[in-house]
Amino acid sequence: MRPLLRLLFVLALVSGAWATTARAQDQQLISIYRIAPGQHMAFLQFMADGEAAAQDAGVPAPQWFVHHNGDSWDYLSIGPDLTDEQSEAVDAASRARGLKTGGQGAIEFRTFVAWHTDTYVGGPMTAAELLADGQSD
Repeated sequence: MRPLLRLLFVLALVSGAWATTARAQDQQLISIYRIAPGQHMAFLQFMADGEAAAQDAGVPAPQWFVHHNGDSWDYLSIGPDLTDEQSEAVDAASRARGLKTGGQGAIEFRTFVAWHTDTYVGGPMTAAELLADGQSD
């Protein structure tokens, strides 16, 4: 239970730190990755290539965090929940860069990752905002 509490605390800190740049976003995607042994640099290159394609498509890049101590994850990213149109634009930009998309891209991604999870969250918000939201309606 302790590692989960630490992760939640980190996520709370990250959300608070990101509040000034992401206040307009209602929903974010948090992804947590444990990388396969020996695949860290390949994973980072894969993600950097994807970020470049996203930039070509006008989609903001996620913020990345690296694990230093505690739980067993390696990297955590927080980024916007993309619309279908944004996802299609990123896929088109990826193909234009010669990157794999769809099933082929998913298979390539899995060669770098031992485990990952994606979670959609609302925020960032303060505890007072969450309290007010819980009391409304």
